[in-house]
Amino acid sequence: MRETVKTTYGGPVPDTPDPIAEAHRQWSLRWPEHADHMAAVTSVMRAQQLLLSRIEAVLKPYALTFAAYEALRLLAFTRTGTLPMGKMGARLMVHPASVTNVIGRLEQRGLVGRGPSPGDRRVVLAAITPAGRELAEEATLALNESGFGIAALPAEQAAEITAALHPVRHAAGDVD
Repeated sequence: MRETVKTTYGGPVPDTPDPIAEAHRQWSLRWPEHADHMAAVTSVMRAQQLLLSRIEAVLKPYALTFAAYEALRLLAFTRTGTLPMGKMGARLMVHPASVTNVIGRLEQRGLVGRGPSPGDRRVVLAAITPAGRELAEEATLALNESGFGIAALPAEQAAEITAALHPVRHAAGDVD
């Protein structure tokens, strides 16, 4: 039986494999001696996935993905409001192609502009627009007011996170 993964905003998608369960299965097959460690890693990934879905639910009214929000927030809180595209990938810890895609979508909405650096035409700068800065501030305020969605977790999901983190805490010696 294949496990299913819930979409961010909807219910289960039939016959869609759970990427975390699949990664755990492949890791365990390849390195069976590290199965316990892999279980702890996948537990953390499950908790991250659940919390990320809560954050994205708060960002949905702003039509922002988490990556787009992080890009806007990064630009909004830099001193100049601009960053070289090459450095954004490292700051956001994502692949440069992903940064280009995210910035491209933000640029289409008029939230970010791109242009060559005055000092080096090979360096492309991403600059936040006033509309982008305002949206970043509104979304940040909404996330702060919602407690990033964590405080409003139903008891079932809170129990799920606690259960997911138990093996990690046990491995760290925090619990018996």
